[in-house]
Amino acid sequence: MKLRGSIVAKLVLGYGLLGIASIVAVSVVFYSGTIGVIDQNIDGKITEQTEHLLDNVADGGQVALKAEVKRLLSDGIDNDREIFQIVDSDGEPIAGNLSSWPSLDEAPDMVTSDVLRNGRIAPARLYLRPLVLGGVLIVGRDLSEEEAVREVIWRALLAGACVSLMLTIAGAMLFRRSIEARLGEIRRTAAQIEAGDLSPRIPVTGNDEFALLNRDINRMLDRIELLMDGVRNVSNAIAHDLRTPLSRIRGRLDDALRHEASVPRLSTAAHDAIDDIDDLIRLFERLLQIAEAEAGVRARLFERLDLGRVVADIGEMYEAIAEDSEIKLTVDAPASLNVEGDRNLLASAIASLIDNAIKYAGPGSTIHVRAGLYHGEAAISVHDNGPGIPDDERGKVTQRFYRVDQSRHLPGNGLGLSIVSATAKSHDGKLVLEDGAPGLIARIVLPLAPAS
Repeated sequence: MKLRGSIVAKLVLGYGLLGIASIVAVSVVFYSGTIGVIDQNIDGKITEQTEHLLDNVADGGQVALKAEVKRLLSDGIDNDREIFQIVDSDGEPIAGNLSSWPSLDEAPDMVTSDVLRNGRIAPARLYLRPLVLGGVLIVGRDLSEEEAVREVIWRALLAGACVSLMLTIAGAMLFRRSIEARLGEIRRTAAQIEAGDLSPRIPVTGNDEFALLNRDINRMLDRIELLMDGVRNVSNAIAHDLRTPLSRIRGRLDDALRHEASVPRLSTAAHDAIDDIDDLIRLFERLLQIAEAEAGVRARLFERLDLGRVVADIGEMYEAIAEDSEIKLTVDAPASLNVEGDRNLLASAIASLIDNAIKYAGPGSTIHVRAGLYHGEAAISVHDNGPGIPDDERGKVTQRFYRVDQSRHLPGNGLGLSIVSATAKSHDGKLVLEDGAPGLIARIVLPLAPAS
């Protein structure tokens, strides 16, 4: 994978920079909390010691101050670190333990400088305090131990930063490898599918974001494979279903041309050809209706409607047809069963179910159409007591052009239940086929409309 333009490389770089920034921030906080506090304590002690010394000799003048400095330097208490020095107005030493000191022009101030004390140069923190009678009092502290502590802390911080940086880099590389491995699975599957094999699926491990994404992609691939299989099956079915009527049309027209041309013969051939062409047009219209329902083209036309009223209207329309076919049709459609949908699509689906029941149940049968609740959802059921559909055939009859063997002698093209199923799915519902014992129960289940 090329690093330039790689989202993985960018994530790793961002992760690394964030880790380095965190290390720097922690180091600054730790240093401020140790060395910074030590420096503040030293400055406070020096200032306090200076004020205390001047208070003790407030009335004794320079002689008393000199005596007090000598006393402090000889009392044996922390003498190896304490610094006291009295310098007159001419810069000459009066008393103290310094052989050199910083420029007195900086007084009064707290300064850090190298001094010569006891024959060696050492870093020191000094407070240069001007005296009322002239000269300067220098009070300070040898920082050799603090410098040693500071060096230890710096080394510890540097070692910790190096270790943290290496861990950050190792973590970033591990993160990159993990991301690339997960993305590699997706890319390999995509390459196989691009090559024409729709069966591979992305491995799903764990329950993280990648696993959720892989599940979504696999569901999408399942749907694409199903649609592609459907397209292949439809193409084959169309080729077979169109060949017969087209051959019939051609045969009739050819027969009319082979015999002596007469107006009645040509008129009959033309009318028969027109009827066959109309059947083909209706076939394509039903295929387009399925495609529109599956694509959700008419979803923008959805409105709140009373499903019970739609069922009642369709049932009333089919009462005369059922009576002519010697079939008893009953309709139970209570009002106020509200759904969101396309009235024309749902009416067409209900009509297809009733029409199928009339066609296949046969004379003397009973068909009961009902609208109501089914497991908390709206449902339309068409129950007949005819021969029904065998168990092993129910999962296939919603496929386009599929027809049960016992119904092949009846007119039709095997698209009715496909249209009903596609319509139900476009309304976020489903078509359920159940054994009516006897007969068949065809049920459209739809979600209820939200309460207004």
